[in-house]
Amino acid sequence: MDTLNIAAWAGRSQVREGGITAALAAQLHATLGVTGQPAPGQGEDMPALWHWCGFNPTAPLAELARDGHPVLGDFLPPVRLSRRMWASGQLRLGAPLRVGEALRQRSHLARIEEKQGRAGPMVLVTVEHQVFGERGLAIEEVQNIVYLDIPEAFSPPAKQPMPEVAALHEVRPLSEALLFRYSALTFNAHRIHYDLPYAQEVEHYPGLVVHGPLQATWLMQAASRVRGRRPAFFDFRAVHPMLLTDSREAEIMAVEEEDGALRLMSGQEGHQCMQATAIWEETL
Repeated sequence: MDTLNIAAWAGRSQVREGGITAALAAQLHATLGVTGQPAPGQGEDMPALWHWCGFNPTAPLAELARDGHPVLGDFLPPVRLSRRMWASGQLRLGAPLRVGEALRQRSHLARIEEKQGRAGPMVLVTVEHQVFGERGLAIEEVQNIVYLDIPEAFSPPAKQPMPEVAALHEVRPLSEALLFRYSALTFNAHRIHYDLPYAQEVEHYPGLVVHGPLQATWLMQAASRVRGRRPAFFDFRAVHPMLLTDSREAEIMAVEEEDGALRLMSGQEGHQCMQATAIWEETL
């Protein structure tokens, strides 16, 4: 599949320093927060998953690949497949992180798997992260990244219907401005989120692609609203691309499970795009 021994990259690690300033918190709130509520200020707890904006890449423009991502081969292995996706993740959440505090992220490249999938060769890279705030370890996270060849035509997975009954059902507007803002907040130059000719002509998507982490953040917000507090454990996985085409709305739904967990999904035009499960301490 790959002439390089990418498996040799497993075991690599890196440490990054970061944080969410009060200015960045205000920008995040303006994009993701509830209208009419104030943004968290200096020293205040910030919503779960905002740490995804706290360790943004700093690769120079000259070190970006054609798709806008930093060129592989430093921490992540130099996979020779052109499409990359944040496919799924799991998080265990401790004490909330606070706006303005110094954060540290330790990352470990735990596993690299080469497989033959339905659409051809694929590589699954699993990265384990630990995020520390001034009160110690705050987040343990597993990130699964999938690399694939770009297909000759758009060939999405089978659609799974949204549930008919839910404990929560919200509709979120989609727009180019939203995708631009989230790309900017995460310093993510992946062109499928803002460059329509590239998304359609090179990667063969029908429209711009709505970020997976953005959808996961919406689902985390929904879980916190349903129960009045954030969960202790949260996992998510993408099951279908969410696209900005003629459809300008995303659905967010939550379903109560008998074991106390909350099942969540984002969707579009009646089908699911991302699935998640939220679990609180008393149900673990």
